[in-house]
Order: sequence, then C-alpha cells, then structure tokens
Amino acid sequence: MVKIAIFASGSGTNFDNIMQRVKKGVLRNIEVTALYTDQPTAACVQLGQQHGLPVHTYRPKSYVDKLAYEQDVLKQLEAEQVEWIVLAGYMRLIGNTLLDAYEGKILNIHPSLLPKYKGIDAIGKALNNGELETGTTVHYVDAGMDTGQIIAQRKCPIYQDDTKAALEDRIKSLEYELYPEVIQQIIR
Repeated sequence: MVKIAIFASGSGTNFDNIMQRVKKGVLRNIEVTALYTDQPTAACVQLGQQHGLPVHTYRPKSYVDKLAYEQDVLKQLEAEQVEWIVLAGYMRLIGNTLLDAYEGKILNIHPSLLPKYKGIDAIGKALNNGELETGTTVHYVDAGMDTGQIIAQRKCPIYQDDTKAALEDRIKSLEYELYPEVIQQIIR
C-alpha cells in the first residue's frame, strides 16, 4: 500500500471523489492516511470526518513563518509515513520544506488548460476572456503557482450561453475522472 495524504482548503469535492474511489476499489493499493487542511471551518473537514479519516488542521497565521508551519506539517506527514501528497483544492503555495521532502511526489489538479489561467478563478478568467474551450490539468507541484510539469489534461468546450456555475460543473466532472486515473497511474 502506498500512503498518501490529501490536502484541501475548501469544499473537498475532489477529496471526496478520491475517497469514494478508494473505498470502491477503483483506486487500488492506496491508503489515504489523513486530510490536511489550513481552513478549520471548511466543508472538507466534515467530509474527512465522514470518511473516518484523521483531519489535521494547521492555521498558518498561528506560526511565526511558512518554514515553521511546514516543519510542523512535515512532522505529521513523517509520523504517518506518507509517501505522496495529493492537493485537492489546497489554496496555498507549497514551500521548500515540503517540496524538498516530497520532491516529485506532490500532485495538483487545476481547473484550466495550463499554462493558461494559473491561480484563483481560472474558470471565470477563461469565460470572461471569450475562450472557446477550457478544461483541467493535473501537474506536479513545484515552487511556482501552477507551474509544475504537466502530467495530463482534459478539455471541454465553453458554450456561448455558459454560466460560470455550468462551466464549473462540467470541469468538475472532468476532474472527477482525470484525477483518479492519474493518481492510479503515477502512484504505485
């Protein structure tokens, strides 16, 4: 079994999707050790509890600096013998402490066809800029914002009458298929 930790900051829908697939045996030979979050009141916390997982909450502002924050997180990852980190809507840049410890072993999913529309509100940016298509990207995490090596992408059209909510739903559907596929292929 390969031990992974999932990091999330928000609703936790990608986290929940991954957990459902682990439980159904679609994602094999993977053990999710815990959910890590920087947002103690986020919806992902309740989902983690529903899945019977430990939920580790770290409030970055309660630390002297990013180094101290990540050192604390790293201690817990090491205690759980985590081999891979999977970001699922984690809204913080990963710093050198975790990047060095997990070099080449941190995955992220982003709702755009990177390198376009890095960072927040990628869907809104694609919609507002009149793009004809967008999608989702799974990539390795590096020190930049959504700049790591691209592993896989899936595209979807943007319709003329699309709302942001409708486009978000289509992209989430793509993410729910693509991310588990990549996780299974990459993490063995």
